Amino acid sequence: MHQKFEHITDTELLNFFYQSNDNKYLGELLQRYTLLLFGTCMKYLKNEANARDAVQQVFFKAINELPKYKVTYFKSWIYMVAKNYCLMQLRKKYQFAEIPEDLIVDDNDFGMETLKKKEATLDFIEFALKELNKEQKKCIELFYLQKKSYIQIVALTGYTLMQVKSHIQNGKRNLKFLIEKKKIK
Repeated sequence: MHQKFEHITDTELLNFFYQSNDNKYLGELLQRYTLLLFGTCMKYLKNEANARDAVQQVFFKAINELPKYKVTYFKSWIYMVAKNYCLMQLRKKYQFAEIPEDLIVDDNDFGMETLKKKEATLDFIEFALKELNKEQKKCIELFYLQKKSYIQIVALTGYTLMQVKSHIQNGKRNLKFLIEKKKIK
């Protein structure tokens, strides 16, 4: 992080960018979240070279799209851009490439039905996460999606270690309940 920007919040940098249209502010924001973006892309793409390429594409998209929209929470927005980009890459991969054997159900299906079910389940899990209370949602996202340790979550949230463990345990139970409830319908 550049020293002259380290005391400036994301929101302030975003406002400076919108007021001046100067990419140095956007560059600083992107630099702050490069590791988060790379980690997100690695989680989905499972390949370092592809993840690096994805981060570059996310940067490019941010530079082109951010001036068009009024973004309030840059971190959330850039995370969703990265996640959506990776999901689109995976969809393209499975649409045009050979389907991995573990996804193949039968000779007529080529695994696409299973892939669609997995995709639907992922979409539902994402929806179900929104149903959790904010503490459970935050802890679940940090632990499972961002691969943070209990101690890191304590440092990031200010919750006690016991609260973090409780929020994760209760959040998992509530997610399971929501998923099973959805299967019954």
